[in-house]
Amino acid sequence: MKSSAANDGGKERLVNNAWTERAFEKLSNLPEAVQWLLDSHWVWVQPLFNFIYRPAFTRDLKTNGPYCSILLLNAILSHSVRWCKADPGLAPMLAPFEDGAYFGRLVRAGLMDAVQDGPTSIPTIQTLLLLSAQECGRGNLTQAWLYSGMAFRLAEDIGVVFDGRKYGVQLSTEDIEIRNRLFWSCYFWDKLIALYLGRLPTLQHSKASPPRIMLDDTAEIDTWLPHGVNAPNYLPMQAHSISCFIRICALSEILNAVLITLYNPVEQSTRAQVANCVQVQGSALAEWHNALPEFLKIVVPLTDAQCPPSHIVTLNCLYHTVNILLHRPMLTSHYVETEGPSHGDHLRHCLVSATAVIKIFDWAVRSFGDGHVVLSQAYAVYTAASIFLLQVQATKDLTCTGMESLRYCTSALERLKSTSPVLGSALQLIYKALQPIEVLSHSSEATTATEPEIPYWTVPGEPISETSYVPDAHFADFDF
Repeated sequence: MKSSAANDGGKERLVNNAWTERAFEKLSNLPEAVQWLLDSHWVWVQPLFNFIYRPAFTRDLKTNGPYCSILLLNAILSHSVRWCKADPGLAPMLAPFEDGAYFGRLVRAGLMDAVQDGPTSIPTIQTLLLLSAQECGRGNLTQAWLYSGMAFRLAEDIGVVFDGRKYGVQLSTEDIEIRNRLFWSCYFWDKLIALYLGRLPTLQHSKASPPRIMLDDTAEIDTWLPHGVNAPNYLPMQAHSISCFIRICALSEILNAVLITLYNPVEQSTRAQVANCVQVQGSALAEWHNALPEFLKIVVPLTDAQCPPSHIVTLNCLYHTVNILLHRPMLTSHYVETEGPSHGDHLRHCLVSATAVIKIFDWAVRSFGDGHVVLSQAYAVYTAASIFLLQVQATKDLTCTGMESLRYCTSALERLKSTSPVLGSALQLIYKALQPIEVLSHSSEATTATEPEIPYWTVPGEPISETSYVPDAHFADFDF
């Protein structure tokens, strides 16, 4: 009873402080370009990843407190430049900052000093997470993996991976709130980068981990508008940021089990383990989706007049991605028979989710443009493409709907290469897989000498090499 009262009191203080700091934000005297980039982060990145606890950051930005540093500020600005370069009116503001390159140079120059200064800080971990996400989109996968690994280990070093209510020493309610959020941000990003790079997840949830609870729920009722997008007819919507993040963390727990069992690059699972995973996680995924509130659920065929916020789009795209990843091995592996009612059920799951991905994605890009597509949305399109490719390879019918859908996927990924260069190698692999059946005529312009070097784009199971595309355990070509 005493603990519940303490939580209620702590929640009230956090909420009151959050509203106060939000009011003070409107009085900011930051340079216009800096404020624009910060606003972009709060709209496009923060609701999805929750790397930073906004009230503490904005307060300490003014007071030089412990939850903001110049390193973290520059990391946010550098990361936001990617989203904002195409925004109308921003280019002249970025000119004094070397078109945004100035922020990235500062954060990388100061990072090692921050790491070598002794015990780390929360802002340093948040900086590393942002750098990891930024490098991943650029196609610098070694750097992305390195930065994420540093972030996870520093988080463990200062006890972020433990429940502060049980094991914390002299931690305030705000300290615990920040640590809880940071743990789940790390947990979610760990699953995404493992997904992208075809490696095993690092962080695991246990009884000692922080709870998936957020006391400060003010971001739930934030008004969401697509910052930087010329959309005069887009009506303000409720953000539902807290609900979305909590659900996406629950989804990442299912993804964690799928990656470890079905796409383990180190140890191949047995038939019994695979069957059990598909059954157990399939039930968990269905339960997760059934419990999803209507305001977070996008149902295909689409009926709403207006696309929901980007983070809700990503939540639904990731759900369908996980559903494909769960059922696809049963279509392409040697674990099960290729005929029978169960095979048809797995195929249905994959086709329904792949179709849903491209419809949801198309809705989002028609609403917000290509410039604000996050990498997880692009990865969902890439995953959907694998199902349409299987469909085309199986039917050899160039007029089938699968061929049309596959062309849509490659066209979308081609457009997104400008903001996410890592997609270039994904496209190369799709085109190479299509060459033997001459489904698409791939223009030589798809790969040019001016493109940045991309070591590989991977999907779970193993790094995609020149001979593999559709992820599955221990296979190396398209002979299904």
